[in-house]
Amino acid sequence: MIPLFHDFTEETVLVVGGGPVGARKARTFAREADVLVLSPAFADADFGDAERVQAAPEPEDAADWVARADPALVVAATDDGDVNDAFAEAARERGALVNRADESGGREADSVVVPATVRDDPVTVAVATGGASPALSKYLREQLEDELAGAGGMAELTGDLRADLRAAGVDPETRRNAVRAVVRSGPVWKALRTGGTNARQRADDVAADVVGNSEWST
Repeated sequence: MIPLFHDFTEETVLVVGGGPVGARKARTFAREADVLVLSPAFADADFGDAERVQAAPEPEDAADWVARADPALVVAATDDGDVNDAFAEAARERGALVNRADESGGREADSVVVPATVRDDPVTVAVATGGASPALSKYLREQLEDELAGAGGMAELTGDLRADLRAAGVDPETRRNAVRAVVRSGPVWKALRTGGTNARQRADDVAADVVGNSEWST
């Protein structure tokens, strides 16, 4: 499988199954999408901002539910393989993506795996094992959380720095070298992670060493 990021803004995600797995999937996608969870009962869990509809669809009902929801993605998360099969097939017939919570390893075309993610906006890092070991995905995500502290601030800082260097007429190769030096700077990372107010000044100092003070100053 090839990892991709998909923007679900203003899209609908249909989650079939109201157990703990369905709740976790609903919570994940409700960060962006309009999420509809379909189940005869719901776990005592956080479903985020998802809408919950109490119903017990049979396999023959799947096409109708998918047509009504018109989702970009269908998550089949019930403990009934026949129901999951039916919703997966109905999704594919309408061109929607499919996530099967009851599958691991090899998957059919148009299937997606929902990875474990670490976020420090606008930075997102995803970890997946192809569905083979969710426990390993969770462990790796936990290991990455501390490593990524400050990454969002670094992304915003270097984005602004790159724009300022371009506006100052610094040539592309030198801009790239200056930004790389900032990204690798321990003092800049330390300032970002400790909430210091001098992160940008430290970044400017690093960039000036690369560009030359005569060409770049703030």
